[in-house]
Order: sequence, then C-alpha cells, then structure tokens
Amino acid sequence: MELRRRLAQARVFPPILEAGATEDAALTPAAVLVPIIERPSGLTILLTQRTAHLRDHAGQVSFPGGRCEPADGDAVATALREAEEEVGLLPSQVEVIGRLPEYRTSTGFRVTPVVGLVTPPLNLKLDDFEVADVFEPPLAFLMDPANHQRQTVEWQGAPREFWAMPWQGYYIWGATAGMLVSLHAALAGPD
Repeated sequence: MELRRRLAQARVFPPILEAGATEDAALTPAAVLVPIIERPSGLTILLTQRTAHLRDHAGQVSFPGGRCEPADGDAVATALREAEEEVGLLPSQVEVIGRLPEYRTSTGFRVTPVVGLVTPPLNLKLDDFEVADVFEPPLAFLMDPANHQRQTVEWQGAPREFWAMPWQGYYIWGATAGMLVSLHAALAGPD
C-alpha cells in the first residue's frame, strides 16, 4: 500500500511546537493513535469528540490517546492502550505503520502521534465518560491542503494561530488539525 511506503520513507522532522508551547523537558508525555480505517469506499480517519464535562479539552475533537503511564513500554503501547480504553479499538486490529513528529502543546503535553492501519469491522465501545461521539472523515479530505485553514484567535491578550479543518458540522482544530497537517507533510514528501 502506498501509505505504508510513504510513511516508511518520510523524512524525520523535529518536534512541532504549537503556538504558546515551550521546549521544556517537563512537559507531560502522551501519545495518540492516528487510526486510518480501510473502508471499501476509501480510507478514513477515526476521530473522537470528547465529552463536555472533562477538565482537559472538553468537547474538542481528538484522536484516541492520553498520558503515558509507567506500565506502558513506549508511545505505541500508550496509543494502543488509550484507543482500546476510549473507543474499544482492539490492538490486534491495528497495524502500526509509523510515527509523526512529536507535537508539543501549549497545554503542557508532548504528544507522540502513532499512525496505524485499522481493519474493520469495528465493534466500538465508547467510554461514555470521555467520548461523546466518533466519526470518520475521508483521509482524502483531511490530506487536501485546500481544507487546511490557518485561523487566529485572541488568547490572553495576544493573537494565537492554529490549524482548523471543519468537516460536516465537526470542528477539527488545534493539536488534532496540526497533527493531520503533519501527516500530510509526511505523506507528501519526496518520492
């Protein structure tokens, strides 16, 4: 599959610093799974919408993932564990095909995005405390630079820029959109 080849040949990029993020080593390590679903109609990416009552990132669109735990061997283990806990995605259904550059957030995390191909059928079991909804935008939509919007908001008296990719009533933005732009860069690299 072309996707595997592209990720295997992707250049190594330095960590990405979100607007307002620092290079501070004390950032909390975390990992997310970028689950690419192989559908008969084409590839999609599974995204979650977080519940409105959560302390961190309430209501936002995100990849399944979270903080690294001491028992996790590495970022891949964290991403797979979190995907199973949040949406019931079994690790045996995921073929890890690469990693994207570490993404350092302004909220104090250094996130390793782990890219995995997922084989349906999906028998998802959402953790209703953390996940309000799941949806699957087409990979082609998310990888089209015409859909990568640069937006600005004033935060704490200063302008802050971020990526956004609105899709069918969902607002994909911030770190999630930034990681999707990073995936695009990895896939669009030199042949």
